[in-house]
Amino acid sequence: MTNTASEMEAGPVQVRGTVLTVRRVDAYYAMTVVAPGVAARFRPGQFVAVAVGGPDSSMLLRRAFSIHDVRPDHGGTVEFVFAARGRGTRWLAGCRARDVLDVTGPLGRPFPVPRHPASCLLIGGGYGSAPLFSLAGRLRERRCSVDFLLGAATGDRVFGALTARRTGRTAMITTEDGSLGTRGIVTDVLSQVIHEARTDVIYACGPMPMLRQVTALAGGYDIPVQALVEESMACGIGVCMTCVLPVAGSDGITRMVRSCVDGPVFRGDQVRWDDIGTIPFDAFGAPGWEPRSQHRAGMAGAAATGAGQAAGNGTGAASANGPVPGSSAGSGRSGPGEAAQRRSPGAGHGD
Repeated sequence: MTNTASEMEAGPVQVRGTVLTVRRVDAYYAMTVVAPGVAARFRPGQFVAVAVGGPDSSMLLRRAFSIHDVRPDHGGTVEFVFAARGRGTRWLAGCRARDVLDVTGPLGRPFPVPRHPASCLLIGGGYGSAPLFSLAGRLRERRCSVDFLLGAATGDRVFGALTARRTGRTAMITTEDGSLGTRGIVTDVLSQVIHEARTDVIYACGPMPMLRQVTALAGGYDIPVQALVEESMACGIGVCMTCVLPVAGSDGITRMVRSCVDGPVFRGDQVRWDDIGTIPFDAFGAPGWEPRSQHRAGMAGAAATGAGQAAGNGTGAASANGPVPGSSAGSGRSGPGEAAQRRSPGAGHGD
């Protein structure tokens, strides 16, 4: 194995990267940082965690941003896109060329790509579309066709519309106010695009409600969705547990997984979108949780006991088995103590 290949498999790196450019792109900012080690290891879908505020800042937590593009310029540069919303991102927006940032990356699991040519639909909401353009290049290398469906509230919040129209086989744009493209949201036209593009697989990144709706609509066509989730991340390396969400595994068991190290890309049909922000009662490790086999055995044993009691004293067996302790029957949420189990909003991503 060559040294270059060995280094690329070594995982993320922490670097002090020099800011090359900071430019305004409509409602957003695009920052390019010289970070050869990050660029060399990058695969579409991964992200960087950036320290903000300077060495004397009280803002201890890093901010996580999807990587938009990497280039060989200046030894290797990384570009990410953000909105200046909170103290951290406003500080980043004020950086200038030649400033130095502490950057860790690339982090997270990348998008999986088809082994054989396929018709791929890339759906982005707001600046959530930023990581889709490097993915499009990778898909075209695999001889896949690429179609875009981008949307936002207003035209200045659609990121990459011109690039999508220039590089995609087709590109549909939607805005809620009708200022760019078709009036509405991406899911309003998703069925039409699926039919016209003969879509085989969907890649999506954007707000959680959008990802939920895209997954539900795609399920009706039996089209797999690879969703890059936008969860708040405070550390980016799996330590703080801020970015957990419930995901069902291939074994049918729901686990609370970390978006930063187990994602941020997940199969859409495995994410329990309605339960994000809670610990479902049937999640692994939740109060009262037990393996399904034990649960079935316990139910069978209780039913048999109840039947025996009914035969002996005439009472019904139905009351012999209550809900699993700690659960809220039929609610799909935590039982008593649910409020204590809710996650606090993350401090890292997007502020």
